[in-house]
Amino acid sequence: MDVVKTVSILSRNHAKVFLRFYSNKQSEHLLKYRPSSLPPSDEDLERLRNFISKRRKLFVLSGAGLSTESGIPDYRSKDVGLYARTNHKPMQHQDFVKSADKRKIYWARSYLGWAKYDAWKPNAAHVKLAAMEKDGRVEWHTTQNVDGLMVKAGAEQLTELHGQMRRVVCMRCNGLLDRNVMQKDMDALNKHWSAEVLGYGPDADVFIREEDVIDFNVPACRKCGGDLKPNVTFFGDNVPRSKVTFVRSIVDKCDGVLVVGSSLHVWSGYRFITQAHELGVPIAIVNVGETRADKFAAVKIDALCTDVFRAIE
Repeated sequence: MDVVKTVSILSRNHAKVFLRFYSNKQSEHLLKYRPSSLPPSDEDLERLRNFISKRRKLFVLSGAGLSTESGIPDYRSKDVGLYARTNHKPMQHQDFVKSADKRKIYWARSYLGWAKYDAWKPNAAHVKLAAMEKDGRVEWHTTQNVDGLMVKAGAEQLTELHGQMRRVVCMRCNGLLDRNVMQKDMDALNKHWSAEVLGYGPDADVFIREEDVIDFNVPACRKCGGDLKPNVTFFGDNVPRSKVTFVRSIVDKCDGVLVVGSSLHVWSGYRFITQAHELGVPIAIVNVGETRADKFAAVKIDALCTDVFRAIE
């Protein structure tokens, strides 16, 4: 929805009503995918403050729970994650690379979901973590998220472990393309195509009817005509070894680990926490619900990330 154009054709009074309606809809969407949680206690916040204040080389590992409060759906949040509310499954790496039909389904759904996904903004926790980096309190941040919101928040000492949705890679020539450029290519090829969005999933995915995909056209690489793939690690694929080696080297030198918004269900991130534990590095966790590393944690706060980081000075 183009708010500016819509408002420009409304009367002043109607515009005010429309903007209130739009704002309310945005707020409803934010709440829809945010898990419920009690606020953090003063005691827990003080323990986390003390933990952070004693660190000089803090390593941060973040996950989907950091971004659900920006409105982005995730997979595993209790009651509101994809697995809790639907029977949809994420795209698997082998399905995508081997099947043109699977790629077509993926890109049709992503095409419809991209505008909303691209518009999401960092929340208070993203902003605070980026500020902690600038203040020298965070040595390095590794995120499992592919939404690019830590980059938008200003983080620079950052590894995007699973890649980023805003980049597309050619599976033939390995050339990179901006995702918004591909969106324009899809616009040009699908001027008369449309489909009803039935729901929203993580990572710019939406749910549509299978028959609506038939007439969708997928653009090819501008350089070589090859098939395009989002530059992310799909389920069933492996994180590039060079990234793993680099992050392990950071963990070797850190004096504390802060996990933010991750259940650590996936090995790609959990491996760094087990490494830290084996090295005797203290670990703090902020996440709604249990994590695989609760048994290792010196500090664990079961609360929303924004509630916690708004309160951290």
